[in-house]
Amino acid sequence: MDAALKEQLGRYGIWSVGLRSEDPDRRGELADAAAELEDLGYGALWLGGSSAPHNAAPLLAATTRIAVGTSIQSIWQHEPADSAAGYAELEAAHPGRFLLGLGVSHAKLADQYRRPYSSLVAYLDALDTAGVPAGRRVLAALGPKTLQLSADRAAGAVPYLVTPEHTARAREILGEAPLLAPELKVILETDPARARTLAREALAMYLALPNYTDNFRRLGFTDADLTDGGSDRLIDAVYAWGDETRIRHRIDAFHEAGADHVALQLIDDGPRDTLPREAWARLAELLA
Repeated sequence: MDAALKEQLGRYGIWSVGLRSEDPDRRGELADAAAELEDLGYGALWLGGSSAPHNAAPLLAATTRIAVGTSIQSIWQHEPADSAAGYAELEAAHPGRFLLGLGVSHAKLADQYRRPYSSLVAYLDALDTAGVPAGRRVLAALGPKTLQLSADRAAGAVPYLVTPEHTARAREILGEAPLLAPELKVILETDPARARTLAREALAMYLALPNYTDNFRRLGFTDADLTDGGSDRLIDAVYAWGDETRIRHRIDAFHEAGADHVALQLIDDGPRDTLPREAWARLAELLA
């Protein structure tokens, strides 16, 4: 992989569902937020949910440096030809700044879900044919096979809802060169009960998805950790919460485990599609 990509992304990015809004009335708000995040020093914006290339357009147009990636685009919702066309359009307008993040999503969310690994390989084959370079796509990989695919057929991996232990295992599989950019949820709250309550509210939907719970079990968590909204042990493993020192230490643990870049998702008591701009600014100060 081109080392320039790691340098471009830097150590920290922002992961947000709100940044992928389809509402045309919010384009100005999205543009302002993207420009502010670039000024704050973040290296990448990751569009949460099943985003598509067109969702990146207003963010790229409003900025000059920051990279924008989908995290992730479901292979079941967009045909390879459409993805390739969207990539080509953004690459022509903003060379070297868009990353196509792909994933197989979940059986509960995709009616056509079948043979996910083979389907992802076929999707990558189609992107190759359409001219989307491997160095400008990343995979939402959790298990060993898909992590290896991330090294062989993409620029690297963007694992979601993982721990530093997973990051260390992923680095072993990927090797040194590929990008490893895990997502990490951050709660700017020092009260343990309040922080864990917010964490459980956000985690609930993921505990119903076997791709995540199976991965937790591979990491040594038990069924007891996965019930009642998640044990304290699980919550503390997949969230960074507390005072500035504790949060920074938790983020640093991912880098120490082998991450090149960490995509930070701010969790608060607001709707997932809002833009927590004050919290993003606080987080940037913490990271400085």
